[in-house]
Amino acid sequence: MHIPDSFIPLDHAIIYWVLALPFIIMSVKWAKNELDEMKVPILAALAAGIFAIQAMNIPIGMGTSGHMVGAALVAIVFGSPWAGVLVLTLVLLVQGFAFADGGITTMGANILNMGVVSGFVGYYTYSILRRGLSANIAAFAGAWLGLFISAITCTIQLWLAGTFPLVSGLIAMGTFHLIIGFIGEGLITSVAITAIAKSRPDLLEDDLNTRTERAETEAMA
Repeated sequence: MHIPDSFIPLDHAIIYWVLALPFIIMSVKWAKNELDEMKVPILAALAAGIFAIQAMNIPIGMGTSGHMVGAALVAIVFGSPWAGVLVLTLVLLVQGFAFADGGITTMGANILNMGVVSGFVGYYTYSILRRGLSANIAAFAGAWLGLFISAITCTIQLWLAGTFPLVSGLIAMGTFHLIIGFIGEGLITSVAITAIAKSRPDLLEDDLNTRTERAETEAMA
């Protein structure tokens, strides 16, 4: 999931950076409007936890590996996919510049995959399912789908770059992240949301319609 510099041509990498920048800017705008002294420590704790879980990589083949992402969890907790984009951007910046985990030129693609795709798919899946399902089941489904779709998006990017064939790439990345999503991303997110709902219900807003409408408004701003 952390695409290295050599896996994508520079012209492709520039396009992904251009696509990622508006989302990064909007996530910073969200932080300025929504974060306060109570929320910043929670955001920092989630970022640290995501940094840790992403360190557990499972080799897939063809020079790639799979791992959990965490964007959906952050988005659900803060009631906005922009929170997921912000945290994953910060995590990827530290990983790329301090630990050489993921490329610098390809960071735009990594932010799109793990922050934007995973965060938005995970959050809106959760919001839709939450209207008829319990929070833990909706969170599980959202986190799983967000991870799976981000892995598929990453595969398509690598195929367009000529890094490996599309079919074998989809089988490798899709199958492994399908499993990782079930036993890792989905389960951890579900357990975390259940624990937060019991210990700090104030962190999870009750009015799901309001949360969805606010996120949609932010997306159009």
